[in-house]
Amino acid sequence: MTAIKHALQRDIFTPNDERLLSIVNVCKAGKKKKNCFLCATVTTERPVQVKVVKVKKSDKGDFYKRQIAWTLRDLAVVDAKDAIKENPEFDLHFEKIYKWVASSTAEKNAFISCIWKLNQRYLRKKIDFVNVSSQLLEESVPSGENQSVTGGDEEAVDEYQELNAREEQDIEIMMEGCEYAISNAEAFAERLSRELQVLDGANIQSIMASEKQVNILMKLLDDALKEVDQIELKLSSYEEMLQSVKEQMDQISESNHLIHLSNTNNVKLLSEIEFLVNHLDLAKGHIKALQEGDLASSRGIEACTNAADALLQCMNVALRPGHDMLLAVKQQQQRFSDLREHFARRLASHLNNVFVQQGHDQSSTLAQHSVELTLPNHHPFHRDLLRYAKLMEWLKSTDYGKYEGLTKNYMDYLSRLYEREIKDFFEVAKIKMTGTTKESKKFGLHGSSGKLTGSTSSLNKLSVQSSGNRRSQSSSLLDMGNMSASDLDVADRTKFDKDHFGFLQIFEQVLSELEPLCLAEQDFISKFFKLQQHQSIPGTMTEAEDLDGGTSSRQHNSGTPLPVSSEKDMIRQMMIKIFRCIEPELNNLIALGDKIDSFNSLYMLVKMSHHVWTAQNVDPASFLSTTLGNVLVTVKRNFDKCISNQIRQMEEVKISKKSKVGILPFVAEFEEFAGLAESIFKNAERRGDLDKAYTKLIRGVFVNVEKVANESQKTPRDVVMMENFHHIFATLSRLKISCLEAEKKEAKQKYTDHLQSYVIYSLGQPLEKLNHFFEGVEARVAQGIREEEVSYQLAFNKQELRKVIKEYPGKEVKKGLDNLYKKVDKHLCEEENLLQVVWHSMQDEFIRQYKHFEGLIARCYPGSGVTMEFTIQDILDYCSSIAQSH
Repeated sequence: MTAIKHALQRDIFTPNDERLLSIVNVCKAGKKKKNCFLCATVTTERPVQVKVVKVKKSDKGDFYKRQIAWTLRDLAVVDAKDAIKENPEFDLHFEKIYKWVASSTAEKNAFISCIWKLNQRYLRKKIDFVNVSSQLLEESVPSGENQSVTGGDEEAVDEYQELNAREEQDIEIMMEGCEYAISNAEAFAERLSRELQVLDGANIQSIMASEKQVNILMKLLDDALKEVDQIELKLSSYEEMLQSVKEQMDQISESNHLIHLSNTNNVKLLSEIEFLVNHLDLAKGHIKALQEGDLASSRGIEACTNAADALLQCMNVALRPGHDMLLAVKQQQQRFSDLREHFARRLASHLNNVFVQQGHDQSSTLAQHSVELTLPNHHPFHRDLLRYAKLMEWLKSTDYGKYEGLTKNYMDYLSRLYEREIKDFFEVAKIKMTGTTKESKKFGLHGSSGKLTGSTSSLNKLSVQSSGNRRSQSSSLLDMGNMSASDLDVADRTKFDKDHFGFLQIFEQVLSELEPLCLAEQDFISKFFKLQQHQSIPGTMTEAEDLDGGTSSRQHNSGTPLPVSSEKDMIRQMMIKIFRCIEPELNNLIALGDKIDSFNSLYMLVKMSHHVWTAQNVDPASFLSTTLGNVLVTVKRNFDKCISNQIRQMEEVKISKKSKVGILPFVAEFEEFAGLAESIFKNAERRGDLDKAYTKLIRGVFVNVEKVANESQKTPRDVVMMENFHHIFATLSRLKISCLEAEKKEAKQKYTDHLQSYVIYSLGQPLEKLNHFFEGVEARVAQGIREEEVSYQLAFNKQELRKVIKEYPGKEVKKGLDNLYKKVDKHLCEEENLLQVVWHSMQDEFIRQYKHFEGLIARCYPGSGVTMEFTIQDILDYCSSIAQSH
């Protein structure tokens, strides 16, 4: 290590005028072992700079190169990791933390000790030493108080001192005098000692010769001190003079300060007075408008609005601290309060009178609307009241109690007015729906209450009439598609059933009149009462959440406006209070339509769904959306009840024991229902409800067709199943109902299976003995007898075969087929027109049996020459002639 130290001193540090004091062989912690050296150095010139230098061996040779250097002043912390156990790791904290691992703990301790000494000598303890053994540091502490850093370590620091340039030059001059021939070093040293003594004596003589000059210098110093005393006396007199001037200037400055303070106070006082005058002064014109302004004319309303805004600005001025203690300010504020109270009473009284007058004016127009299916227009009333919208906003912010009182009065007056108008409107709708007032009473419409109290007998009578008319309605409804009643042209209306079309037209007209009425009133309430009307979280408001009950639940300060969410609730509550009769009236109208014809629920479901969807797109939490949604629930229940009634009617069907069954009534009604529903639900939003109903109905049809077929005595079961499932398959194929594709395939399969079953069962009778004979032959073969040995069986020999065949000549076969045709004709109904289909299937099955018999004869009676007495062509001729003759 000593050789490396001298090499580094010679090659790296001597050219830079630096001395190497300590060295340690290290590598970086946690990485591959790439060794380098950390060196502690000081500069030879003053001021002394202490550095820590990283030296690394070059990759291209054996020489070392200087890689990076840090000044000792930049070193913040030395962390030895462990003060007790030996650990070669240590950290140096410069601008970042450098982690090192020394080659040995001794080298690490020696290097840290050197850093400690340099810190004590040059930096005065500016470095923190962490996890360093106290013994290591104590070894470096000096023993005396006035002693500098000495000891063995300091000797180690000073053991090598390089000569500077001047010292080298003097030594060279001295050695030149001796011609570099110093053979006796002791003699040379003695010579130098003598010359030094001579030089010291010369210095002492020079000092003694300068004594006179010293005395002269002392005298000069005494004279200078006397001059200084005189100058001090003059400075004292000047200071006294300046002190009097200072006192005068202080008095002048204090006077100026008082004048400036007075001016500042005057300016501030003037500013405060101007602020109060400008902000707390209400013009006489405004005061007059508030006290006596005309609230009936447009000009007077505008003047009152401007005056109210000016008064509100004066009352809302943010007074500065202390203003409220001024008597004038208190009096002005009291005056403003009196003006506000007076005008608020005048405004509330005037608007109450306007609300009452509106009720009287609208009542006079009810007579002309009583014969028309229209609702009175409230737009003129809304237009007149909207002139007061800004005044209502002022009243809401200044006197919420009176604002709330006006709100309640408006709801009370308007709810009674709208109740009369809407009940009369629905009375007209019900009268038009049932034709005449007399008929309306028959359906339970008594007076203006609009409640349905019809008797069970009238309902049953009406249901019978509607069932009888459905077939005539079905075709026209198929042409109608998804159009509303008002969209049909004149030709369609002549085709469409009058009563049914009238109901659809009236129901659409009722919804078309109610929607703009509710939307207009809601928009007016929002604008007039200055309530926020934006989309909020959807919620359902029930009639129980009336304003009467709502205000008691929200106990708030009468002078504090409601937050935005409460304002949205207030709009809904006001609409519920004003239009509380709409939902029950709509439910009564729907009940009447359901009594007239339960199939009306299909059209109502489509129309109500469309109107609810439209209302929810505008505002899902609005009164209109909520009310129509509640009514839609009622319509959906009626629709479900209609489906349940049809299924119940299927289950209650009774067939005649004396006549053939044919197409069952509920199968025909399903066809009618499906045709009607497809025309109404085309492109409708509630298609899913219809698909669910289809599934329930078709399952009921399938189950009950099979039930009736099992109970049938007159008509064979296969015929009932075949005809009805053929009719169902034809209906589903024609209507192309996507959700019933599986049922359509099932209906086709059932129709095909029962057609085949019926044909096979029927064909067993014309050649009964022949069938029995060959069944016996097949039984013997099944028992293990070879086919060519069957003819040796006594009961199935050739003679028996010829005897059976002779019993069925062509004439008998034709006669048997003719009887079979007549029997099939009696079984089948004319509506489905399946006779020729069944007859053709029987012909094919008969030919198949004929070929089967011929094959058995060929295999079991080979070479016997026995054949049937008729051919396939004869069968074709028989079937054709029989079909033509009938």
